Amino acid sequence: MPRSYWVETLGCPKNQVDSDKLIGTLAADGMVPAGSPAEADLVVVNTCAFVEEAREESVATILELDERRTDGSRLVVTGCMAERYGDELAGALPEADAVVGFGVPVTLGRKPANGEDPSRAPQLDLLNLPRPPSPRPWAYVKVAEGCDKACGFCAIPSFRGPQRSRSIEDVLEEVDGLDVREVVLVAQDLAAYGRDGGSGERAIVPLVRAVAERVDWVRLLYLYPSELTDELVEAIATGPVPYFDLSLQHVAAPLLRRMRRWGSGDRFLERIERIRALRPDAAFRSNFIAGYPGETEEHHDELLRFVEEARLDWCGFFAYSREEGTHAAGLDGEVDPSLVADRLAELRELQDGITAARRDELIGEVTTVLVDEPGVARSHREAPEIDGLVHVPADLEVGRFHRVRITGAAGPDLDAVPVHDAPGRP
Repeated sequence: MPRSYWVETLGCPKNQVDSDKLIGTLAADGMVPAGSPAEADLVVVNTCAFVEEAREESVATILELDERRTDGSRLVVTGCMAERYGDELAGALPEADAVVGFGVPVTLGRKPANGEDPSRAPQLDLLNLPRPPSPRPWAYVKVAEGCDKACGFCAIPSFRGPQRSRSIEDVLEEVDGLDVREVVLVAQDLAAYGRDGGSGERAIVPLVRAVAERVDWVRLLYLYPSELTDELVEAIATGPVPYFDLSLQHVAAPLLRRMRRWGSGDRFLERIERIRALRPDAAFRSNFIAGYPGETEEHHDELLRFVEEARLDWCGFFAYSREEGTHAAGLDGEVDPSLVADRLAELRELQDGITAARRDELIGEVTTVLVDEPGVARSHREAPEIDGLVHVPADLEVGRFHRVRITGAAGPDLDAVPVHDAPGRP
């Protein structure tokens, strides 16, 4: 009887890609998916370590799965926490049979032989491993690992390393094997894709165009604002998925400089207005940090004004998390946690109202959606697993594009019915 596995993934879409490739490797070794952690011979937790809250969730998940797994199974911890903390994590979590970083040993799916040292086993490069076809009509595709930026709050370069872009040929080979209608390109600094190559030039636009020749929709996640060139804006805005995920983090120029980041609220608004002039139906997402060291009430008020004026479709707001080894860890101006909580609540309440209003404005509009599963679809405005949904009749064919009319809105979600006299098309 073949051995079975269960892989639990935490964190961002980039982690999901790593898990998909790990699953492909386990399947190639003859293992089969288990129905639950309790039925698996191998339980893998792919952890996140971006902020303290993510680390706490990772540890809680490890402990929960340790209680649920069967006697004789192996519990392996991998991902960002394993890479960042390594031996420290292994010592703190005796429940885990192994803690392995991004170069996962090929012995992962079996118990080491007598006298075999798992840490010396051959390592696999997850970035370029093959993966199985996607079970959904869309898939994330990671095009680079690591990051060359030095943002004050982020520890990712310290354990993911500098940016390492895949070749366009490798990315296209993966896309061809996924058999999907939509590809979501992801990387820590996506717009800088290819700049670490021999020419030092970005290659994101040629990549987007090449992928667009193979699938109907191409979506981009995590765009650093200073890397958003006119050429890239045009490539996104003139395609079928005018969706701009801009990593802004804040808008007060003095605070952005303390973050070691580029930009200001005025610059961001000017760029958003230019994109909307080019493509009025463009959708925008961003994330912002509250409580970064030195954030004043004036900085917070500036961010509130920006959120109100920009009217982005989607926003995430997060409390600053002090990360060892980062520039921000040594800064003065700590913000009281209760004040951070108040600022977050104010920002979220404001954005919830904006998002709801933006969704209400769509009622009556005819748009194209991709049906992900019975009764659940998305238009160009909704990134998978991140934004709201479009609820459609359950008999609309999954994995196909359909023209629908928006009939209602409830918070982030929409209701729609098919428009039978308009053919579905991307």
